[in-house]
Amino acid sequence: MSGDFKILAINPGSTSTKVALFEGERELWNITQRYDVGTLKAFPNVMAQEDFRLGEIELVLKQQNAVLEEIDAFVGRGGVLRPIPGGTYAVNERMLDDLRSCRYGAHASNLGAPIAWRLACKSGDKPSFIVDPVVVDEMDDIARISGLPEAPRRSIFHALNQKFMARRLAAELGLDYENAKIIVTHMGGGVSVGVHNKGRVVDVYNALEGDGPFAPERAGILPNCGFVDMCYSGNYTFEQVQRRIAGEGGMAAHLGTNDLREVERRIRSGDEKARLVYEAMAYQIIRAIGASATVVNGEVDAILLTGGIAHSEAFVELIKDRVSFIAPVYVRPGEEEMQALVQGALRVLRGVEEAKEY
Repeated sequence: MSGDFKILAINPGSTSTKVALFEGERELWNITQRYDVGTLKAFPNVMAQEDFRLGEIELVLKQQNAVLEEIDAFVGRGGVLRPIPGGTYAVNERMLDDLRSCRYGAHASNLGAPIAWRLACKSGDKPSFIVDPVVVDEMDDIARISGLPEAPRRSIFHALNQKFMARRLAAELGLDYENAKIIVTHMGGGVSVGVHNKGRVVDVYNALEGDGPFAPERAGILPNCGFVDMCYSGNYTFEQVQRRIAGEGGMAAHLGTNDLREVERRIRSGDEKARLVYEAMAYQIIRAIGASATVVNGEVDAILLTGGIAHSEAFVELIKDRVSFIAPVYVRPGEEEMQALVQGALRVLRGVEEAKEY
């Protein structure tokens, strides 16, 4: 095979699946399949959707005249697995068992590896991979210690996009990612700030479980006593508290919306509360970046802002104005998860690195 391997990337979400075919780095086509909520409700759980989603993907392949046997490798979004170092992993039976049983958690991304593996088998036993799932854990042991031994800090973050964007920025700057020191801030529904130190994310704010800055849908770090009082007030069930932490917290809790564009519209209309919350969210991200710089003694090569919120020039400027003294700030809006999946597979197929075993 030449260096221009054909790779099919599969990225399952809660109500959709993104499917894209690449030849080397070149995207041939990219389609997002969206599913009716009523259709999905017919399944008892997300993993019961495997056959259905596989069939829908096969229909897309047929519509695109894509021949399975001509595809060199398949790569799926990594799901909720046990904590593992970053990298590209070959799909194996142990991984499939953990994902299908939801041993470490249930999420639509758990379907990525099983579907990639089944398509690979149908294509003539081609390789199948996952790349940098959300459970990537490269934290230094000292970073895991919290104030309570019962609640250690955990590494759960936007690993796929963070790692991809950091590698790409390092290359743009003429740096080797394995030797660079980059602070990456992914700003979406949740915000994760990671310290990429010589190829490892040695410290990162848990974007899901209430660590770090508040975000459009996440509460972030809270005053402990006030939060405990809320939990025991009798006004909230366990499930409601969980939603206040992730899903209904942060900007949504303050302003009733998780849409940054709507908040900016309110600010232009003179809404001072919206302005204060907006600036407070930027302020907390600024503090997190500043704290992260101390992890590498302030020796930071670059600060990278990415994710959907990075599309907002006004919000980005609030952050740049107060962290640019640490290191040059680069902005790469959005998420490039499909490219990130393909790049991980290409590194293995081209012999740049070996596939890891789960």
